[in-house]
Amino acid sequence: MEILAGVDGVRGAIGRELGPGEWFTVDQSRVDGFADDTEDHQWIHVDPERAKDSPFGGTIAHGFLTLSLLPHLANSARRLDGVRMGVNYGLNKVRFPAPVRVGSRVRATVTITEAEDLPDQGVQVVSTVTVEIEGAPKPACIAEWVTRAYF
Repeated sequence: MEILAGVDGVRGAIGRELGPGEWFTVDQSRVDGFADDTEDHQWIHVDPERAKDSPFGGTIAHGFLTLSLLPHLANSARRLDGVRMGVNYGLNKVRFPAPVRVGSRVRATVTITEAEDLPDQGVQVVSTVTVEIEGAPKPACIAEWVTRAYF
């Protein structure tokens, strides 16, 4: 894990790939819980028996579940020291090139592409986060993520 100290640490990391972070297993109970929380119970996510006959050969995580793991996965790849408050500001672009089969492990790399000063000792950070699937040729998710950190 790379530790970035303050705004200077963030600026110094622009353009470098940080990570990868630690592996994280996406299990069926997490997928089922996400389905309950979002009311998205499509069989490809929650019916292992039926999903065996799908093109994926089993259940897959919701794309938005993978996306929701960005804070955890990114924080495993890099840490911002001295942050008194962090805010998820949004996303510019998100793609899901490959599905995450239940039982797979994922991890992320982070590349900071922009850092813009904000009032109150803040910085708006644009990062490209790539979520890879262990052993897979394509990533599960590529997201341009906008956050704000106040030091």
